[in-house]
Amino acid sequence: MGEVKGMKQAVMRMKTSYSDSDFKIEWDKITSIHTQTEFLITLNSGLRYNASLKSKNKKKVFLLSKIDTLATVNLNDIVFLNEVKSNFLSNLDAAVSVGFNYTKAKDLAQLSVRSNLGYRARYWELSANYNDVRSSQNNTEPVKRVDASVGYKYYLKRKWFLLAETSWLSNTEQNLNLRTLGKLGAGRYLIQTNRTYWRLQLGVSYNNENFEVEGVEKSNNSAEAFLGTELNLYNIGDLSLLTRAAAYPSLTESGRWRLDYNLDVKYDLPLNLFVNFGLTLNYDNQPAENASETDYIFQTMVGWDF
Repeated sequence: MGEVKGMKQAVMRMKTSYSDSDFKIEWDKITSIHTQTEFLITLNSGLRYNASLKSKNKKKVFLLSKIDTLATVNLNDIVFLNEVKSNFLSNLDAAVSVGFNYTKAKDLAQLSVRSNLGYRARYWELSANYNDVRSSQNNTEPVKRVDASVGYKYYLKRKWFLLAETSWLSNTEQNLNLRTLGKLGAGRYLIQTNRTYWRLQLGVSYNNENFEVEGVEKSNNSAEAFLGTELNLYNIGDLSLLTRAAAYPSLTESGRWRLDYNLDVKYDLPLNLFVNFGLTLNYDNQPAENASETDYIFQTMVGWDF
């Protein structure tokens, strides 16, 4: 017996009076559940409820309001549970991972940071991330790469959603002082289960770039379309995999197109620690003068979920 705290990525967290830390139970191992607490509940159909849960049998569960039964669903159709609380901070999810290397030869130092923050309500979701890679070495120009984003999604019926996002990128490989990208669009979940989700999204974006050519700062503005996809596999033992790609064909610059790609492989450790392998790639077939078409980084770090 215990208090259910939530469920995501097919793992339920439960608090008990005889343990200092939450128990983690695989969702497909649950045979009965009864809660007094109200949860934000997401089904694989895309429907969302604020309700408590009470098992009808091993396969079926009632979703209950204070005065009525809202629905009867299969237990395995539930893909997300989050306790409904009035405290905003208590509904945040965050993770940060850090890596550092130092070599005495030529004082080579490298620092990597990957982080994300999220908040999910009944019909909307906020997300943010910040990734930073810096390297310095004697008698060599410093190398840096910083990318960050803030995004908003509003969920509609039948697995559709609207999205708005602003992202920033700065890297020395492509001579980018700063690229600011604003996006508006819509998307849909093609698959949404306790094992995986796969979604597509499309829309339009506005690209503002500031770059440097032979010591002279220049700027460029363009309109783009975008088509993106994201796949998350999270019920493969202690491993999870998240990969996303987005293509940006330009609407105002003839023949130009860009591609952004991310891959994160995460292995869970005790105490909410994890090891993360990350790949980030950016491609531009018409980069700034004397700049590379491609920039990519590989990162291996230790992190913490909280």
